[in-house]
Amino acid sequence: MKNEKINSMDVNVIRCENNPLILPEMVKPSCEDFVVKGVFNCGAAKYKEEYILLCRVAEAVRTDSDDVVKFPIVVEEEGKNCFKTITLVKSENPQLCFDDSRTITRGNDANTNVVYLTTLSHLRIARSKDGIHFTIDDKPTIMPNGDNECWGMEDPRITLIDGTYYINYTAISPNGAETALITTRDFESYTRQGCIFLPENKDIAIFPEKINGKYYAFNRPVPKAIGTPDIWLSESEDLLHWGKHRHFYGVADTQWENGRIGGGAPPFKTDKGWVKIYHAADRNNRYCLGAFLLDLEHPDKILAKSERPLLEPEAAYEKEGFFGQVVFTCGCLYENNKLIIYYGASDDTICRADIAMEDLYLHLGVL
Repeated sequence: MKNEKINSMDVNVIRCENNPLILPEMVKPSCEDFVVKGVFNCGAAKYKEEYILLCRVAEAVRTDSDDVVKFPIVVEEEGKNCFKTITLVKSENPQLCFDDSRTITRGNDANTNVVYLTTLSHLRIARSKDGIHFTIDDKPTIMPNGDNECWGMEDPRITLIDGTYYINYTAISPNGAETALITTRDFESYTRQGCIFLPENKDIAIFPEKINGKYYAFNRPVPKAIGTPDIWLSESEDLLHWGKHRHFYGVADTQWENGRIGGGAPPFKTDKGWVKIYHAADRNNRYCLGAFLLDLEHPDKILAKSERPLLEPEAAYEKEGFFGQVVFTCGCLYENNKLIIYYGASDDTICRADIAMEDLYLHLGVL
């Protein structure tokens, strides 16, 4: 199969007229004194003719004062996980910085440490027959568990392999951001498989089948002293133990991907190659989506990539919100010769955009 190059052009991305599909007010809080700050960054799958979104739900604790920040963490008491509320008064903590809506930090720009997150995230299922109108469960599907998830679980990605759905997600704690794995066959019962990538490594996207006898996954380590947050590629025999790590693609000089770059949604197979939707942010934390086309037998070989954003914050709900100027995907579905992208907008809602594959190939500059 030969890919013929043509001139790149803008892709015809069709945002769903029902966007945002899922909003915080549609989600029932886990506790009476909690408030849902965001529902976003969902993994996506099809199961028994249903569209399944495994959503990240971020919650804080209600407060009536702008000077007070309250948020839950998970602690173990008498062998059980339970919530503990942390309360911080801004005016009484001048050593802390509350400027970022997502984090509370200590330190200067050169050496900033996150001391807390402002929300605790869990995973919750939303279901739909048509992929547009979703009903979200009243209760959490998967709650944070143990010391390494005491600050929450975030950004799930779902890969179907031989009848098993592999759910990788970011487990957050004072120990760092690691990637853990959960498996299910029916979205009713779940088995925890433990940590598969050490801190700080996230944005893992697993290929849905073996290539030349090996499983592959994209991941994004975050170096602190030397290097930038780039995409790496790793191999595995069993989806649990990963090695042969190598650099895949790094932060570029182009304005829209000069800050950080990450794995996005799991790749999917086409007759032209593996299509991989990824995210990139500039130095101002404006997040966009791009696409790679990869060789079917050599997933580290890039046949084509986005020169300009495939999807960027343009709609009001993408530019304004809990953390604005963000479009971020963890899950795409490839069906009927089109790509459905479910994405988080402004870190607080879930949206959908459709792209015909012929338009995506035009965007990438291939026939």
